[in-house]
Amino acid sequence: MLATLPDFTRGKIIVIGDVMLDRYWSGQAARISPEAPVPVVRVNDSEDRVGGAANVALNIARLGGQVTLLGVVGDDPEGLELKQLLETEGVNCEFVVAPSARTICKLRIMAQHQQLIRVDFEDLPLQFDRAGLQAKLKQQLPEHDVLVFSDYGKGTLAEISVLIDIAKTAGLKVLVDPKGTDFSRYANADVITPNLGELQAVVGVCADEQALQARGRKLIADHHIATLLLTRGEAGMTLVQRDSSHSLPAQAKDVFDVTGAGDTVIAVMSLCMAVGMPLVEAMYLANLAGGIVVGKLGTSSVSNEELARAMHGDRDAAQFGIVSEDELACLINGAKASGERIIMTNGCFDLLHAGHVTYLQQARALGDRLIVAVNSDASVKMLKGETRPINGLPQRMTVLAALACVDWVVAFEEETPERLYCKLLPDVIVKGGDYSPDQVAGGDCVIKAGGVVKILQFVEGHSTTSMINKARGGE
Repeated sequence: MLATLPDFTRGKIIVIGDVMLDRYWSGQAARISPEAPVPVVRVNDSEDRVGGAANVALNIARLGGQVTLLGVVGDDPEGLELKQLLETEGVNCEFVVAPSARTICKLRIMAQHQQLIRVDFEDLPLQFDRAGLQAKLKQQLPEHDVLVFSDYGKGTLAEISVLIDIAKTAGLKVLVDPKGTDFSRYANADVITPNLGELQAVVGVCADEQALQARGRKLIADHHIATLLLTRGEAGMTLVQRDSSHSLPAQAKDVFDVTGAGDTVIAVMSLCMAVGMPLVEAMYLANLAGGIVVGKLGTSSVSNEELARAMHGDRDAAQFGIVSEDELACLINGAKASGERIIMTNGCFDLLHAGHVTYLQQARALGDRLIVAVNSDASVKMLKGETRPINGLPQRMTVLAALACVDWVVAFEEETPERLYCKLLPDVIVKGGDYSPDQVAGGDCVIKAGGVVKILQFVEGHSTTSMINKARGGE
């Protein structure tokens, strides 16, 4: 978690792709038609929303970004409606108007908040002035930092490889929400964001996580793509690069409609990249945003307020409690950006006792956030012997996370937390016992980074070993 949202108003982004109008007719279905075995919907409400690439642009604008949208519309009322909806929200529309085409419109008939049928109005493939689209793109490039391609396979991006080359030559970062099975079209992009089904349609069905990541790495290496952001539904997201990967769990409590979730994810990623955020932190915010929009009905966007609330606890996002290393790295960066002092300690914490609690309370008093790193079951055995731990890792972490003085709990596999401390670089390492600062694993990394090591004395008369011996003596 980041403690605060970045300043998205600094983001200057071009979105180009298939724009469309999403139209909703809603009502009640209380009977079956006498003409055919279909429900009769008495429509009492209608609403127009922007869809496709237009929804990406809208998400960017609602988060405060400066965004220009390029796309193709017909010379028709739907095209005018689409432009009006977007410009009202602050999106700069640079459309190519194709007199021989019709604006893509998807009509959804809804009853009792359920979609009964979708009716598509479109003439495909789109016929338009491709040179005119390229000219509009070239005109906008000097004023922007990031370019997002939103490909829905309707034809606007039939020559996307040319457009990517134009953008990369101008020095822009390029993100692509892909479509189809020919990912060579997206060569030289900085980030592509397929979902799991789209990726496996290209690389084949993967039997396990290892195969998935290996094939993902081969794909991006073959096409000179820097990063693959894989959206995985209830399994969350995975960021795959040539020499590393990072995963986050899904953040949605309830899923009502996945329509437009991919638009929101790439919109947030593009904004984060435009303001210079690391990709892992960008993925964290994109994951939160995706979890918000799938809890809404229909094509939707996310606001700064919703994203901030998700960061700070209105959802089951990992704002406190048990977190992964990747999540914790994002949490620490955000907290430090807000001026918070990060305290970190570690241990087995096999049987939590009063001495532990007092020690942790004293540690928390040294700063604003307390992280407890917990030895895995295997590393406890290395330290304490084959009879330990008494309690498994999930139980030990759960008890620690319930303490008011503890903000985040993370596990580590090694015998010492040196690697973890050197990766996370807290402001203060706290250790209990008769150590000197130079004896604390990872202390040298933290001190070199400007942090300190503090030694606290344990409360006398309390230890896990004495508790175990006492329990065994009473048997």
